[in-house]
This record gives sequence, structure tokens and C-alpha cells, in this order.
Amino acid sequence: MSKVTASQQGSTETPLIFLDDICVTFKTRTGSLLRPNRVQAVNHLSLKLGRGETLGIVGESGCGKSTTANVMCGLQSPTSGHVYFKGDDVTKRSAEMRRHIGRVISVVFQDPATALNARMTVSDQLMDPMRVHKVGSSAEQRSRVKELIGMVGLPSSVLDALPGQLSGGQRQRVAIARALALKPDAIIADEPTSALDVSVRAQILNLLMDLKRELSLSMVFISHDIQTVRYISDRIVVMNKGEAVERGTAAEVFDNPQDDYTKLLLGAAPSLLHPDASLLR
Repeated sequence: MSKVTASQQGSTETPLIFLDDICVTFKTRTGSLLRPNRVQAVNHLSLKLGRGETLGIVGESGCGKSTTANVMCGLQSPTSGHVYFKGDDVTKRSAEMRRHIGRVISVVFQDPATALNARMTVSDQLMDPMRVHKVGSSAEQRSRVKELIGMVGLPSSVLDALPGQLSGGQRQRVAIARALALKPDAIIADEPTSALDVSVRAQILNLLMDLKRELSLSMVFISHDIQTVRYISDRIVVMNKGEAVERGTAAEVFDNPQDDYTKLLLGAAPSLLHPDASLLR
């Protein structure tokens, strides 16, 4: 397995995840059987996620941000380029490496109603990752489940409930708790609030920020709402048509945007948090 040094990545510290010149191309249903058309979902993208930071990836639907996240967590292999995890090249992942990355990088998906199993109790859903990865004894797993449900601000009474018996905000809290079950190094949050009522979006964002700080997590926060990304991110990457058109700290991107697309995003859409943005800490 090859390694990449911190200096090769333009950094004094080896990042947790480093995507080096990533391209992802998909075949489409159009074109002929022998020569199908192709879509370039991600085009020569390089980015890194530092330890303990929140990286915001923002852009319109179809810009490649979710595909980028899938490459970062191993759900999608790049067509070309390299993926490094803690300095090791994991582009061609072995079964053992995929299993390891599945333990240390967790994903919180957009819609908790579909991300959770409708037929499993909350307790079983939180215990499932530990069973799959054979982490701890049965007693330790039960103890961890109680700890997790408290961490996300839910009463222990929900452990016996099915997802359909919970509100949208409660389901997303359960999904976050499940993502934390294996004590990951990083969480990838893919539009984690867009399927929720406006009244609970700020609560979920505050919860993610609190957990990131308390557990010293790295986080990738993906959204098409640039105002929301501003509140939660240390650094921001703006994507358009599969490319990173702007990147910098949250302050740099908002105070002095360089790309016309970034300026368009800043001026075109109100925040998904409106009118509750003031509730964010």
C-alpha cells in the first residue's frame, strides 16, 4: 500500500482523508449498447479533510457533491485519481480495508425515514453496527445503546419504538446516534436537515456541532444551502458541474467570493434555516 506525505498534500499534517485528482464517470441509459453516453459527475477534484475540522461542500443538485462524499466514505470508487486515508492509498480497497473504513467513517443521510429500517426497533438499529463489526459483548452493546440515545438528546423510552412512531427530528437523532455507534473518526452528513421541518433544522445542526466538538470528530457537511454551510463549516468547497470552483475558509468564501457561481449562490437562495438561523449557537 503506497503512502502520501503531508508535504505532498500541501499540508504540515497528514489529513484524515485526501482526494487526489478524482474523476467519477457514469454510464447513462442513452446512446447505443456498444457506445453508451457518459456523465462526468466529478472532474479532477482534489480536497482534504483535516482532523477535527468541518468541511462544507455546497452546490446545486447534480453538481457532484454527494458523489464526492460517496468516494470519501468508500461507497463509490473513483474512475481515476487516488483516495488516501490517514496517508495510506486506499483507492483499491481490500475487503479488510473497506470494513475498517466502514467503522471509522460514518454517514448521516438526507432522509431518516428511508435510512432507518422501518421494521426494527431503535434499540436494534443502534446495536446493529456493533453486531456487524463484532464490537463488544452483548452487555457492552446494550450499555453503549443507552449512552448513544442520551448523547443525541432522546429519552430511553424511544429505544423500544419503531421509526414510524417517531417525529422526523427524532428519527434523524436516531440516525446520528447510529452513525456514532462505532466511535468513528469522521461523520459525513449528506443534506441532514433538508428533509426536516424548519422548526427542527437548527436543533439538528446544533446537535451535530456539539457532538463534533465533544467527541473531537471530523465532519463533511453537504448541502445546497450555502447559508447553512456557512454556520457549521471551518472550510468550504463550492462545486459546480463536478468541479471545485471556489474553496477557502468560511470567512474567505463569504466575505470575498471570487467565482461568479459562488456569488450567485450567495445572492439567490434564502437559508433553509430561515427564520430560525438565530437559534444556531
